[in-house]
Amino acid sequence: MRDFNIKATEYFEAVARLGTVTRAAQELGVSPSAVSQQVRLLENQFGVKLFRREKRRLVLTLDGDRLFQTTTQAFGAIRNVRSAIARQRDTRQLTLRVSPSFGVRWLGPRIQGFLAENPEWAIRVDATPDFTAFETEAVDLDLRYGLGGWAGLSVTCIMNDLVLPFCSPDYLDRLRRTSDDLGEQLAAARLIDSVKALFRWDLWLAANHVTVPRLSYPIRFDRSSMSIELAKQGGGVALDSVTLCLPDLQSGQLVPFSSSIPVIDFPAYWFVCPPRHFNRRIVTRLSHWLMQAGQEHEREARALLERFGCSFRSETGPDLVEWHEGPDQ
Repeated sequence: MRDFNIKATEYFEAVARLGTVTRAAQELGVSPSAVSQQVRLLENQFGVKLFRREKRRLVLTLDGDRLFQTTTQAFGAIRNVRSAIARQRDTRQLTLRVSPSFGVRWLGPRIQGFLAENPEWAIRVDATPDFTAFETEAVDLDLRYGLGGWAGLSVTCIMNDLVLPFCSPDYLDRLRRTSDDLGEQLAAARLIDSVKALFRWDLWLAANHVTVPRLSYPIRFDRSSMSIELAKQGGGVALDSVTLCLPDLQSGQLVPFSSSIPVIDFPAYWFVCPPRHFNRRIVTRLSHWLMQAGQEHEREARALLERFGCSFRSETGPDLVEWHEGPDQ
């Protein structure tokens, strides 16, 4: 047999692990045709088929599965070592991944506090809605928004989220002049849809027994920060996170649409990383700081909403899963 083709084997392992040539090409940073070519070269070298196609899916053959079981362990070990080396290359740098809206509206105004306490450290913040693939990316930790329960990772809730409809005071006055009925007010309102939020208007209306004929969304955003800004400008009613707009509620630029409907209250913001990352003291230090900052923020938010006359409805377990659409913040 000719010399072992490392590149072709790497490309094969990526296709087998990710399930498609396209996703493997994206991970490897090459074209799908390049991946397909390397897989064919490997099949020619071994003289066997490694995949078969079933209804537009690639399925490993028996020989392909035997090769994959060996190669994925080897390449997995290499990825882990590469990630560890990258993290240790600069022992005074920490990389944190965070969703865009949460990064801008919550973490951004607070991170200076952590830097002041740890001036010897450089912090890189990667703002993206995509969760980290810790086995292949040099990221120390994620701040994730969602329902928790990510297998194989250390997952700690740092803060509950509080969700309710809100708008500007002037916009609320206009709606109240149309009717005293909440359903009629919302029917007359421009509903701002945060399309990737965990809680959407249709589910919220059904859960609170509010009927809005001909429900429609004249404006949709894939970032909560944009929904909040439009609501603040008097552009409609947003159903979104108090965590992200607390300063606007405190300043009076936003107000709850109604205090008669309970605020949705659920564990939502999570500190996530592989357990081994806590071997770095800075990761442990940051996790403690985030817990303290999150708890302080949550107390402020609850106290403000109580002054508005709002009550709270806890959502956990199966009931919360029924609400779930997809993480955004």
